[in-house]
Amino acid sequence: MHTTTLKPATRNAAQVTRDVISLFKLRIGMLIMITALVGMAITPGPAPSWAETLVLALSVLLASASAGAFNQYVEYESDRLMKRTSRRAFATGALPHHPVWLVLMVALLAAAVAAAWLVLNGAAALHVFLGAFFYGVVYTLWLKRRTTMNIVIGGLAGSFAVLAGAAAVDPDLGPLPWLLALVLFLWTPPHFWSLAIANRADYAQAGVPMLPVVVGPKRAARTVLLCTTLLFIASLTPLTYGAGPVYGLGALAGGVHFVYKSWQLARRPEDRAAAMGSFFASLVQLSVLLVAACLDAALR
Repeated sequence: MHTTTLKPATRNAAQVTRDVISLFKLRIGMLIMITALVGMAITPGPAPSWAETLVLALSVLLASASAGAFNQYVEYESDRLMKRTSRRAFATGALPHHPVWLVLMVALLAAAVAAAWLVLNGAAALHVFLGAFFYGVVYTLWLKRRTTMNIVIGGLAGSFAVLAGAAAVDPDLGPLPWLLALVLFLWTPPHFWSLAIANRADYAQAGVPMLPVVVGPKRAARTVLLCTTLLFIASLTPLTYGAGPVYGLGALAGGVHFVYKSWQLARRPEDRAAAMGSFFASLVQLSVLLVAACLDAALR
């Protein structure tokens, strides 16, 4: 049977393209973009146009991509020490670690903020900028290697995406967007610490003071359970500010599942499977919550 193979130059170009795309952490960016759209959906006010919705989505995605690429640019040496990140393009040398990348990152962020400012409003643009700033500068440069609170404060990046979406509809933010932003803020630590427990040897080798490295997996797992419980309680508070039963069902189902998985982790803190179970439960919890929030807003 005859098969067609790519020429080396074509294959190399395709690989370079994949390496460049991988810099921008698009899976994380898509999640952050969705949280911004949910923030827009739950905010009372005039229905945004398709153009405004598209600009919000793309501006948040581009800002997140800029921050994600900056994170890899700064962390390329420590990425080599961690199995989970050792194959990143800057870490392997597949892409040159050159300052010209910083120009591209700044240009992406500037374009994102400018588009949000021109098409939406200044408040939305400010929150788009702050989301990227907190992940790229506050988390990556200032906190990651200095304190176990790194991901707690760095987690504000997701909260700002919610506020950007809400501000696109109404710059005078009401209680629902603030409460959903609080949920995102409380979600990030147990989500990330569950993964960090599973990969604590990597973080220890790279010298990153993630909570499980500093206090040990047992105490870290108990902290995850406490944070997950607080997150679950916080996720129910929008019910007192106008969220309906569809949202309540989503918050209840996703929250109970995440609390249960984090309880299992607290019982078996040395078990990598339990840590990954808690990590995946956090993704389920957030996905269910966001879908329920959108459906609930559509039905109101």
